[in-house]
Amino acid sequence: MSKPAQKALQAVKGMNDILPDAAEFWEVFEETVRSWLKGYGYRPIRMPIVEPTPLFKRAIGEVTDIVEKEMYSFEDSLNGDLLTLRPEGTAGCVRAVIEHGIANQIPQRLYYFGPMFRHERPQKGRYRQFHQVGVETIGFAGPDVDAELILMGARLWDDLGLDGIRLQLNSLGQPDERAQHRAALIAYFEANAELLDEDAQRRLHTNPLRILDTKNPAMQELCANAPKLIDFLGAESLAHFEGVQQVLRDAGIPFEINPRLVRGLDYYNLTVFEWVTDRLGAQGTVCAGGRYDGLVAQLGGKPTPACGFAMGVERLIALIEDAGGVPAPEGVEVYVVHQGEEATRLAFRVAEQLRDVGIRTQLHCGGGSFKAQMKRADASRAAFAVIIGDDEAAAGEVSLKPLRSDGLDPAERAEQQRVKAEDLADTIMNTLMDWEE
Repeated sequence: MSKPAQKALQAVKGMNDILPDAAEFWEVFEETVRSWLKGYGYRPIRMPIVEPTPLFKRAIGEVTDIVEKEMYSFEDSLNGDLLTLRPEGTAGCVRAVIEHGIANQIPQRLYYFGPMFRHERPQKGRYRQFHQVGVETIGFAGPDVDAELILMGARLWDDLGLDGIRLQLNSLGQPDERAQHRAALIAYFEANAELLDEDAQRRLHTNPLRILDTKNPAMQELCANAPKLIDFLGAESLAHFEGVQQVLRDAGIPFEINPRLVRGLDYYNLTVFEWVTDRLGAQGTVCAGGRYDGLVAQLGGKPTPACGFAMGVERLIALIEDAGGVPAPEGVEVYVVHQGEEATRLAFRVAEQLRDVGIRTQLHCGGGSFKAQMKRADASRAAFAVIIGDDEAAAGEVSLKPLRSDGLDPAERAEQQRVKAEDLADTIMNTLMDWEE
């Protein structure tokens, strides 16, 4: 009796496969971002996906949504260590900087790409495995680097051909100023306790600042009239905030001061900012960050100023797709078709010779008729098919057939031709240059 067929397994809900067509575009996006970051002097760093759970509890805050409800945490079955799939990148980056002492050398401009994990309800623009580009500056104290991080965002939107992304700005001041504001907030919300929803009541004495970030429509007016943090800022904090704004005004970057912009992580101080759009529904933030001067010391390092931001890759790619800005993926330039024992041996040599001079080449594998192989060649988006049969192999030649010259005038189109195998690379490169002219 045969066994019943097993049910096919599927990806975890909210953790998505990125298939070849989309993955090719992701690579184009990543190359654009890397070039942009290097243009500002940023260097790559790569951290583990799994970190000790106490790292995030200490850095993010135990009464934040991320730590309370969203982290994927587990106990290592071998040694009992408490571990967590990283929900964000800043804490791990700062941990790495402290552990390896690189902040003690010179100030650091760092960036990283990678997946993050949060147990949220999946929806457009919000997934349980999502990807971020993180940018961190370690060792810079003044408002100049805050402003540079914001200017970087404005340039990237231009590089990606995006518009309609707005900048919101706020200052969270310093811990003592936030403490005064916190006391005023608690008193205000206690006086209006009957208007607080369940989530706000839970946060009231643990993290009242996060109440201001509520999405509950019934609480919008209450929060709009709450004491504003900026009214509690001292002269130094105000001067830092003004320094950021002045650079932005000089650069012609429009911004809105949003007194309710508080960010969801406890480690922020002074400047916080978000780049937002109306084109992604409820998930309108595409880039967010700010200053976190206390985090290095909080995680066991020497007191060191720091500032950074993170961008949601899925959200930015959705914006680019919506704007029609998806570039054609860069495929192979040559597809080698072959049939026969000697033809196959020559095909391998020819393909390697073309790759030696930088021509992207795909060699057909798996056999099949010339007709079937030519269908594969056309589907590959290659500019040329190189066709090798027994006759060509015996003569040490190949047939070169253009596949992508249809956009040229008839007089300029290259016809199929026989070429000596050793002359093939030069012929292809000269033909490509002729097409470009």
